[in-house]
Amino acid sequence: MGGTVREDVKIGKRVKVVQKQDQRTGKLTEGIVAKLLTKSPNHPRGIKVMLEGGIVGRVQEILD
Repeated sequence: MGGTVREDVKIGKRVKVVQKQDQRTGKLTEGIVAKLLTKSPNHPRGIKVMLEGGIVGRVQEILD
């Protein structure tokens, strides 16, 4: 499942995100959503979240 719709991304879900510095390479980082940072209901490049541990990125894949 993609991560472009805000209501699909929930706190506590396991996701894969792309961090700002990894956008060129497409390297994904896996973690658990701690906070939703995007306010709009959807975003074409992925909903921006903060993972547990403080990593910020845009959701590319929802694993749960």
